[in-house]
Amino acid sequence: MAKDKKHPDEMSFLDHLEELRWHLIRSTLAVVVAGSIAFIAKRFIFDTLIFGPTKTNFWTYKTLCSLSQAIGMDQSFCIEQMPFIIQSRTMAGQFSAHIWTSITAGFIIAFPYVLYEFWKFVGPGLYENERKNAKGFIVVASMLFFLGVIFGYFVIAPLSINFLGNYVVSETVDNQFDIGSYIGLLRASVIASGLIFELPIIIFFLTKLGLVTPEFLRKYRKHALVIVLIVSAVITPPDIASQIVVSIPVIILYEISIYISKAVVKRQAKREKAHE
Repeated sequence: MAKDKKHPDEMSFLDHLEELRWHLIRSTLAVVVAGSIAFIAKRFIFDTLIFGPTKTNFWTYKTLCSLSQAIGMDQSFCIEQMPFIIQSRTMAGQFSAHIWTSITAGFIIAFPYVLYEFWKFVGPGLYENERKNAKGFIVVASMLFFLGVIFGYFVIAPLSINFLGNYVVSETVDNQFDIGSYIGLLRASVIASGLIFELPIIIFFLTKLGLVTPEFLRKYRKHALVIVLIVSAVITPPDIASQIVVSIPVIILYEISIYISKAVVKRQAKREKAHE
């Protein structure tokens, strides 16, 4: 194990690297342990979670159908069938899908502990009152990540799967997707959403480093909106409704980030005034 910790001011560059190495090792072990549990729970992970969006009775599809009927729209949002099949075209296709899906699930499950290790590494360089907020940081960042994962799983992934699964260029072409391609789409939707929802945390640290200010965020709000729409177009099907659905929570997070940046700047100003 690592040697006794020195004061951050007394640690050399190699000492910091050694400390970082052990934090990375412990984080990796946490992901492996959580991934092993996911590997064992194969039936639930695949039949219930992974292939859930391929079933017409999936929660998202039923909700969209109910909402469309409630506002007097036609049955276009009610899905009666999924005209595609998922298959494995390589000898190790299903085994590879099992391994990589377990690793992804392990990362999602162990995310709070990974954050904890990250905070332990950067904590010695922070003020005492900031170190006391470690629990709050881990809880908030984990909640944002899990909210993003849920949003990606129940909104982005079903919209993408439904659109691409039903899209045809000719009646002579059947949609037969490889399992790796399908899981890749689902994984990208979930992980990308989880990381995007960390925007307030990222803005918090950028403001602490002096790289971002509330004025900067307000000034470039319109530019940020364009970027949000571009990102939404990349991770969702190319239809306006899906892009708007994905854009709304990201825009809300951006506005929250402005208030967070403002609070950080105000706190730093008070601290500087107190020192003077």
